[in-house]
Amino acid sequence: MKHKGVLIVVSGFSGAGKGTLMKRLMQVYDNYALSVSMTTRSPREGEEDGVAYFFSTKEQFERTIAEDGLIEYACYCGNYYGTPKAYVEQQLEAGKDVVLEIEIQGALKVKEKFPESLLLFVTPPNAKELERRLVGRGTESQEVIAKRLARAYEESEGMEAYDYIVVNDVLEECVEEIHRLVEAARRAPVRREAFIKEIREELKEFSKGAEE
Repeated sequence: MKHKGVLIVVSGFSGAGKGTLMKRLMQVYDNYALSVSMTTRSPREGEEDGVAYFFSTKEQFERTIAEDGLIEYACYCGNYYGTPKAYVEQQLEAGKDVVLEIEIQGALKVKEKFPESLLLFVTPPNAKELERRLVGRGTESQEVIAKRLARAYEESEGMEAYDYIVVNDVLEECVEEIHRLVEAARRAPVRREAFIKEIREELKEFSKGAEE
């Protein structure tokens, strides 16, 4: 029997290494599918449309909202970000574990719509390391980095809403930890409702026999 996949929501501070972490997870394990988000922000150097993001105009994004084509969406640093619905549902039904890499506002909206989703928050071991990683990217000004660090403080207020905190210190260890958490989540009762119903019905027949 093919089981439905686990919907995994991954959030974290900008600079926590989420992108690298997810890329490595896909390389090591073959049952994950990374949902590509839609955004109105401009592509960074090397980012391809349909791979890193589906890049769109504000008008296109708002039309998709009106057509109920997104699982969730939010505005972050002046740009829209959202999760296209059709691809996610298709992959889950095929048994794939679908990873949504989205920020806190969107993650909480997903949890409301899909209570069985697994929420993971990725963080570096400390704030100084977060600053070092942001500077090391070399893609943003000091002013933007300062804004991202201020935003990280605000986001830290929502960390308690997640199922697990994942510290991204050593990449390979972090990848293995995420996989273990997903495998454990697969066995949670909320994700095995069909199995519970099936075995309950089977046991009911035994119960009837005992009463006769």
